Amino acid sequence: MAYKLLPTIIAGLLASAASHASEKPHWGYTGHGSPEHWGELDPAYATCASGKNQSPINLTNMVEGDLPALKIDFKAGGNEVVNNGHTIQVKYAPGSTITVSDQSFELKQLHFHAPSENTIEGHTFPMEAHFVHADKEGNLAVITVMYEIGTTNPELEKAWQYMPHEVGGTHALSEQVDAAALLPGDHDYYRFNGSLTTPPCSEGVNWFVMKRYDTASLEQIDAFSNTMHHANNRPVQPINARVVIQ
Repeated sequence: MAYKLLPTIIAGLLASAASHASEKPHWGYTGHGSPEHWGELDPAYATCASGKNQSPINLTNMVEGDLPALKIDFKAGGNEVVNNGHTIQVKYAPGSTITVSDQSFELKQLHFHAPSENTIEGHTFPMEAHFVHADKEGNLAVITVMYEIGTTNPELEKAWQYMPHEVGGTHALSEQVDAAALLPGDHDYYRFNGSLTTPPCSEGVNWFVMKRYDTASLEQIDAFSNTMHHANNRPVQPINARVVIQ
């Protein structure tokens, strides 16, 4: 009787293999899936190893330039907090934008890294926020805010009190997060061209790093780190021929 089941068994194994083949390889921040191996995990991630304009970087040797003002038009719109296993992300409702030299980008989400991914003159911050924007053509712009340890950040707490501790967990926010309240009052910034800091590490991303930092309490930063169970920062990448403009 067993041989009659053989075609069914083989078909099942093939289906299982095809299913696993279609899954993206696991990447993370520890072990075989850690940042130094990202470029080896999948051909789609090759830029993580071969790219010349990778993020994050150590911002240093800044060059003076005539940078346009960031026109920030944020409304309260952070309506859901997600634990995707790599970070804690706050999803954002449409309608909040930044405009740089007449190019408009809409805020899509914000997420966090601890410790910071980018460093400034070699200084690592306890936490960093990325405000991720896209224009109508899909071009990306990221505003970065660094956090030092200080008093409790009330705007951050709107999301933190509902932070899911399990991977894949989501929670609607009872009070929407206002991204404007998570920015420093002074919007002076450093600018450089870079990439996504996670696979597939796509380049062509506009980076705007706020010169002024914000604060969060040690308890808030620890709550994030304990939920992630490990540091979630990619190491700084070579600047190569790029310049950081201020």
